[in-house]
Amino acid sequence: MKKKILIVDDDKSIRYAFRKTFAGNEFDVFEASDGKEALKVLKNIQPHVIFLDYSMPELDGFGVMEAMRDQGIDIPTIVITGYGNMNTAIKAVQLGAYEYVTKPLDVDKVRNLAKRAIEIYELKKKVVGLESTIRSLPQQYEFIGNDPKIQEIFKTIGAITSTPNEINVLIYGESGTGKELVARAIHSHGHNSGQPFIGINCTVFPESLMESELFGHEKGAFTGAIDKRIGKFEAAQSGTIFLDEIGDLSPHLQQKFLRVLQERCFERIGSNSLIQINSRIIAATNHNLEIEIKEGRFREDLFYRLNVIAVRIPALRERKDDIPLLADFFLEKYSNQMEKKIVRIDKEAVELLITYDYPGNVRELENIIKGSIMLEKSKFLTISSLPDTITGSPITSRLTFPITTTVWEDARRDALKQFERQFISQLLKKTEGNVTKASQLAKIERQSFQRIMKKHNLFSADFK
Repeated sequence: MKKKILIVDDDKSIRYAFRKTFAGNEFDVFEASDGKEALKVLKNIQPHVIFLDYSMPELDGFGVMEAMRDQGIDIPTIVITGYGNMNTAIKAVQLGAYEYVTKPLDVDKVRNLAKRAIEIYELKKKVVGLESTIRSLPQQYEFIGNDPKIQEIFKTIGAITSTPNEINVLIYGESGTGKELVARAIHSHGHNSGQPFIGINCTVFPESLMESELFGHEKGAFTGAIDKRIGKFEAAQSGTIFLDEIGDLSPHLQQKFLRVLQERCFERIGSNSLIQINSRIIAATNHNLEIEIKEGRFREDLFYRLNVIAVRIPALRERKDDIPLLADFFLEKYSNQMEKKIVRIDKEAVELLITYDYPGNVRELENIIKGSIMLEKSKFLTISSLPDTITGSPITSRLTFPITTTVWEDARRDALKQFERQFISQLLKKTEGNVTKASQLAKIERQSFQRIMKKHNLFSADFK
């Protein structure tokens, strides 16, 4: 018996590609050009798997999935999108998507996904339905990326939001990778997003103060305790408590924290009354805890209590294709914040940003873009806008361009174009768009200078 596959996409070429992919005696391929047509098709046939485009006119992919859920239609659905951000990935999982993939599509991956989804269908195994309400994150807490590793994190966040608060989460990642952003995303998309999100860095306070910060204390519990204090665990209520750099907790606090995780209750310092914990506990670390355990600095039993669900965030140097996306995001964010009309980052500047390894990860890239915007007077960022940490030398003497081909003549021609554009841009920047002064510095005729500007679509107004 042939397996039925429904392709829902408003792009004819995509539907044609799917027909070719599944051509043969094994499959029957059905099509719909938009969401409303898809729902009509589903009234007449019950496919084994659905490939569903997210962005369509009339009714988008999520609208189709919501209608399917309301009608009790439980068919493995693979969501397709041209651009994968955190909110769409999380929502796809929450609506019960079997898988979430971004274009361009890999033919082998599509075939394998279809086969696995059909197996699920035939074995009548339901995909976990995630029903928590979607709430958009504030921009300052946005966690973005198109890298496959980041897309997998989005899916994991979506899955975590369906679990009860008793399920602990451990986030791994170097400093600056966005561990708190992931924790906030889990909280903001979960069932208890209306409850507090309480964060604390385990490296900030000495041990004596950290215990009071976490658990609170009664009046007179110790010298200086002049009033009763509510601790972080109590303040979190039924929300989320985020413990950053958990690997730096002292042995004494590790032992006490283990007891809290085991019993889901604690006592304020100086009190014998137990207080129940209803919050989700998310911990994060930039240490390799397995090594810390072997060297006796971290309790193994505490590790296993925390590591129920693990999320590993890659360093920025491991997902360099996301650098242009992140740079544009920060450009828009801080240009608006500082009320500056900087419209873009020059192509050559972006290429140079990609070559840097970012020991400070995304936080370092953010600070680089923020600092460049603060000092920039023109309408776009160029190589000369970037700090010495990126350019490797004083900006005024740095000209950088990539080798585009191994053919000597072609490479020399491309390099000359890049040189002309960068050289003219830097002079215009230095003179704040004064073409006469710039041509005098270059020691060439003003008309010749203007011809080069026109050749490279450079406008003096952009540098004023």
